[in-house]
Amino acid sequence: MSEGGMAPEWWEEACAALGARDALLATLIARSRPPAVAPSGDAFATLARAIVGQQLSVQAARRVWERLEGGLGAISPQTVLQAGAARLREAGLSGAKASWLVSLAEHFIAGRLDPRRWREMGDEEILRTLLAVRGVGRWTAEMFLIFHLWRPDVWPIDDLGLRRALVRHAGLPQKAPRRVWLEAGERWRPWRTAATWYLWRSLEAEIVVY
Repeated sequence: MSEGGMAPEWWEEACAALGARDALLATLIARSRPPAVAPSGDAFATLARAIVGQQLSVQAARRVWERLEGGLGAISPQTVLQAGAARLREAGLSGAKASWLVSLAEHFIAGRLDPRRWREMGDEEILRTLLAVRGVGRWTAEMFLIFHLWRPDVWPIDDLGLRRALVRHAGLPQKAPRRVWLEAGERWRPWRTAATWYLWRSLEAEIVVY
């Protein structure tokens, strides 16, 4: 999320449709209309930052990322491969994360991840492509769809913030089976990204930068 960033072209249509047919979303939209999702820069750097930040606090992830930038300069597939896993570990990455970044760089260099093709690809096809990369889980891939590609109908049910909001506002039990979390978003198709955004904001007003 980029504070003050430009909203995707579908955002206002999504808000109007959700507010017109759903009382909960109408209330949440009226209460909070922050900047909408915005692209977060280079595709490789976005995925690399997501891998670096796994299981780290925001502050710790920022420090590691800054050390990476200090050692490598621009974070790109080429600079990551030139550095190798050993130098990446010197920046504070675990052995696993260092190998995952190298694998990610190899996928970009080999063309197995080609951002030029993604505009013509459906969400599930992009997810399958990203999930083939070691270190990229479904949550990371879905955040990429939302914050980098502006996809309008992403429903990231593995996100704890979204689940907490559904427990609070939709009365779902905290230990509901996966199918229940999936079914909860059906009423908000094809604008589940916007629904997710306002459910997040109902718990936390601060904008998260991806």
